Amino acid sequence: MKYDAIIVGGGVAGLTAAAYLGKSGFSTLICEKEKTCGGLVSTFERDGFFYDGGIRAMENSGVVFPMVRQLGLDIDFIKNHISIGIEDQVIRIESEGSVEEYQSLLVKLYPESRDEINEIIAQIQRIMHYMDVQYGIDNPIFLDMKKDREYLVKAILPWVVKYALTAPRITALNVPVENFMQRFTRNQSLLDIIMQHFFHMTPAFFALSYLKLFLEYHYPRGGTGKFIEKLLSYIESQHGTIKTGTEIIAIEPDQHTAVDAQGRSYEYGRLIWAADLKSLYGHIQLDDIRDVRTKSAVIERRDLIADKTGNDSVLTLYLALDLDKSYFAGIASEHFFYTPVRTGLTAAGPIPVNEDWETIRNWLEKFFALTTYEISIPVMRDDALAPPGKTGLIISTLFDYQITQYIEEQGWYKTFTTLAETCIIDALSTSIYPKMRKTILHQFISSPLTIAKITGSTEGAITGWAFSNDPIPAESRIPKILNAIKTPLPGVYQAGQWTYSPSGFPISIMTGKLAADQVIKDLSKNLKGRKK
Repeated sequence: MKYDAIIVGGGVAGLTAAAYLGKSGFSTLICEKEKTCGGLVSTFERDGFFYDGGIRAMENSGVVFPMVRQLGLDIDFIKNHISIGIEDQVIRIESEGSVEEYQSLLVKLYPESRDEINEIIAQIQRIMHYMDVQYGIDNPIFLDMKKDREYLVKAILPWVVKYALTAPRITALNVPVENFMQRFTRNQSLLDIIMQHFFHMTPAFFALSYLKLFLEYHYPRGGTGKFIEKLLSYIESQHGTIKTGTEIIAIEPDQHTAVDAQGRSYEYGRLIWAADLKSLYGHIQLDDIRDVRTKSAVIERRDLIADKTGNDSVLTLYLALDLDKSYFAGIASEHFFYTPVRTGLTAAGPIPVNEDWETIRNWLEKFFALTTYEISIPVMRDDALAPPGKTGLIISTLFDYQITQYIEEQGWYKTFTTLAETCIIDALSTSIYPKMRKTILHQFISSPLTIAKITGSTEGAITGWAFSNDPIPAESRIPKILNAIKTPLPGVYQAGQWTYSPSGFPISIMTGKLAADQVIKDLSKNLKGRKK
C-alpha cells in the first residue's frame, strides 16, 4: 500500500506530524520500533504507583497549549510548581519575583560573593526579559490565518517588531554558560551550584532563562503519558495507521520506499524521519540514489554527524515510599531541584572513564553526594497516581553515557546501579528527606543505557546534540527554524530533538508541525498538478 506520508518514529515529533497530516486528510503511516509510542514522554505503573519515564512536566513556551487547542485534544493540565533547594534552604518559584528569593538564598550560602551574585542576578533578569519577548505569544505556526486574523494584527505584528530588536541580543548570548558566568565570579562552588543542573556548555541565553521557563511548566492529569495517549487517539480518529514493533532499516529514496526489519516495504509520497538522525543516514541506500549531487550531499551530511555526540543523559531512581504526600509538600513543591551540599560538583574531579573500579567507585560516591537532583512527585499533582497515604518519587540527575557504557563493558553494571541507589538514598535521607530511608517499599533504577535501549537515541541523549560539538550539526537560529526540517533527500524531511539546538519538548512539537506543513504543501501542489 502507498501512503501519502510515512513517519519514522512515534515520539512527540512524529505524532505531532501525523496528527496534522491526518487533520488535512492525508493517509499516514507511523512506524515505531518499540512496542509503544511516546519515546521520552511516557507514564508507567508499578504496584499502584505511577511514574513518568521521560520528561517530568511540559513547558508551554507558546507551543504546547496552541497545539492542544488547534487539535482539540482533551487534556487537563495542572499547574506544575517548582522549588529550588540547597542544603536546608528551599525556595518556591511562584513568579518572576522569585528571582529575588533565589538571590537571597545564594547570598546566604556564599556571603563572600554578594557583589558577584548581585551582578549574576541582574544578568538573569535581563535574559528573562528577552525570553518574555521570545515566548511572549502563541507561536505563529499554530495560527489559522483565516480564523486568527485579529490575533495576527493585534499580537503577532507588534511582536515581530519587538523580536527584531531582541533577537540580536539573544544571539550575542549564544555562548557556553560556563564561559559567560566566569565573567562575573571565580567562586567555583557558586558557579557549580548555579550551573550543574544544566547540560555541559548550554548556551547562556537558554540556561539563565530557566527561572522564567519554570513558570511555564504544566503537568497533564494522569501523567505525562496522557499527552501521548490523546495524540494517538486523535491520529486514529483521522484514520492514521500506527505500526509499533516496526523498525525501519532501509530507505530507498528513488523508489520512495521504506523497508522494515521483517523485509516489508512501504511506499510513500513523502517521508518524515522523527527518530535518531544517525540511524537515518545509516539506513539510506546510497545505490538507490541516481542523482550524483544528491548522493554527494547525503554522504557529506552522514560524514558530518558521524563523530558528533549526544547531549547529557540522565540516571533515575524510582522510589515507592510508605509516606503520605503531605510530608513532602511541607518541604518543597511537587517538582524540586535539590542539591544536598553547597560544595559543587567540580570537587568530585573529572569523570574517570577507562579507570579501575576502585577509582570509579570513589568518584561515584563523591558525585552522588554533590550533584543536583531533579525530584518529581506525581501524586502531589494528582491523587490517583499513588495508593492512599503513599508516595512515589522520581529522582534524576544528569549523568554521562560514556562512563556508564564503560562500566557495563567491564561487567560492573549491577554493582554500579546498586551503588548508585545506595548513594542517592544516603544523600537525600541525610539531608532533605530524613524519613525516606526507613519507608521504602520498592526501588529500581534506569541509566543512560536504559534510555538508549528504549528510545534508540544516540548515547541516551535527552535533548539532542551535545553543545560541545564543533560545529553543532543542527540549526540554532529561531528565524531560520524552517531549515531544521530539511534533508539532502528530495521528499524526505526530519523532525525532533536532533533537528534544532537547543532542543526540548516544545521544539519537538514545532519541528513535527513544520515538517507536516511542508509535506501538506508538497502533496497539495502535486494534487493540483494532477487535476490540471
